[in-house]
Amino acid sequence: MNTITVRNLQQQGRQTVDAAQKERVVITRHGRPAAIVIGIEGYDWEDVFWATSPSFWGTLRARRKEAGIPLEEARKRLERRWSARKRGGRNPASRVFISPSRDRASRRRRDLP
Repeated sequence: MNTITVRNLQQQGRQTVDAAQKERVVITRHGRPAAIVIGIEGYDWEDVFWATSPSFWGTLRARRKEAGIPLEEARKRLERRWSARKRGGRNPASRVFISPSRDRASRRRRDLP
């Protein structure tokens, strides 16, 4: 783990960001840790948003406390859906409704030069 002082960070910002792509960089102020720079190069905005969203992580913690279903039960349910789909039955999980007027409007937009 690299460390850099706040004063040096002002002068070496680009090098610090480059170093943060490989490992975390601790920024110190008066010899004490003040912040950490973590590289996120290669991530898209959505990943960064969800990774830093307190409400998302709170929801995730709450869901983990709820009772779930065993893996085997989940596999059975999925198998039933896939077998119904293969037989020509409708898969309730894949029902999507697109209004005809909305579909026509989107086609018109695509046809424009």
